[in-house]
Amino acid sequence: MVVRRDSAVGEQESGEGKKTAKVTTKGTSGKSAGNPESRTALVRRARRINRELAEVYPYAHPELDFENPFQLLVATVLSAQTTDLRVNQTTPGLFAKYPTPEDLAAANPEEVEEILRPCGFFRAKTRSVIGLSKGLVEQFDGEVPGRLEDLVTLPGVGRKTAFVVLGNAFGRPGITVDTHFQRLVRRWRWTEETDPDKIEAAIGTLFPKGDWTDLSHHVIWHGRRICHARKPACGACPIAPLCPAYGEGETDPEKAKKLLKYEKGGFPGQRLNPPQAYLDAGGRPAPPLGAG
Repeated sequence: MVVRRDSAVGEQESGEGKKTAKVTTKGTSGKSAGNPESRTALVRRARRINRELAEVYPYAHPELDFENPFQLLVATVLSAQTTDLRVNQTTPGLFAKYPTPEDLAAANPEEVEEILRPCGFFRAKTRSVIGLSKGLVEQFDGEVPGRLEDLVTLPGVGRKTAFVVLGNAFGRPGITVDTHFQRLVRRWRWTEETDPDKIEAAIGTLFPKGDWTDLSHHVIWHGRRICHARKPACGACPIAPLCPAYGEGETDPEKAKKLLKYEKGGFPGQRLNPPQAYLDAGGRPAPPLGAG
């Protein structure tokens, strides 16, 4: 699967080992090393961060409940501008009534809107999920395609959604550049890019292709639990020595601990039906809609 533009790849890979990144590493001391980080050092630091996060989140997984590619595709489209928790609380009713693309393609839009109302933007999302269902029926015999170029032709499906589906329903590596991923890779000085496609291209050059899907989970999970947007829990961060942005958030360990979310803070997760590995690690299921 091609997940980055050739021009961007050429720019990043030319002169590898010679090109330097505009980054200095503070670590826990908060002091700048004073020298720009070489390309080789950046790759080593990025891969070490991913290894560390793999140990912190060995149970990392997509935080949307799904049983098949169609459910994951619909759930990912619905997750725009809302939380995975809200989607997971809403989709059981949707899939109980419309379990297949054929069912949803033939659905009454007003009935679907009522089901999707808790997700926000329910009218636009209704158009998208009915539209993509019709596309699956008319173009792909009711099956979710396993190719990027096919997925992005469906209504409401962009590259981010396509990579979620490809990586987690088909086992095909891809980088999911959501808001958490964008924030953290820039905070860690892995890239200075701001455009999602360019971020995807830049980060793809730092890691083997086989790492891309799990890397996405590790980064997103860390962003949701510890490395928050407004107040990162620096004092409770396991990769603080590797982070050039250490000190932007709360550094006191006890105060930082109170900022942790989901299983790291002793709270329920986002999935109503999480994997057993998550439960074995002390994670708790999310409550159904209306349960508090």
